[in-house]
Amino acid sequence: MSFPEHLRYTEEHEWLDTEGDIATIGVTEYAASSLGDIVFVQLPAVGDTVARGETCGEIESTKSVSDLYSPVSGAVVEVNDAVLDGPEVVNTDPYGKGWLFRVRVEEVGELLDAAAYAALTNA
Repeated sequence: MSFPEHLRYTEEHEWLDTEGDIATIGVTEYAASSLGDIVFVQLPAVGDTVARGETCGEIESTKSVSDLYSPVSGAVVEVNDAVLDGPEVVNTDPYGKGWLFRVRVEEVGELLDAAAYAALTNA
């Protein structure tokens, strides 16, 4: 399992990549693998405000439905429509084409580096 070094992670299995004040958010390969085949993704809408640590969407797989948590607070500036149209991309490319949404960051929650996340997941 891979956990790219340049990303930061949450204990709820989201990843975060920050460029300036914009954060791209997705779910980790560990989460995607644990969920199984992802069949539906519900994301916040552009213009919505998300709060760090709070639920902001859902990911549904053939096995279960899981809440999606935001690792940051701020306004949603972009949603990955490709994931809404083809949610299986989260399974095949969670750190690339499978990103979920982007937020103009106002506040960041507690994040883990790749090594700490790997230790958390025992992966």
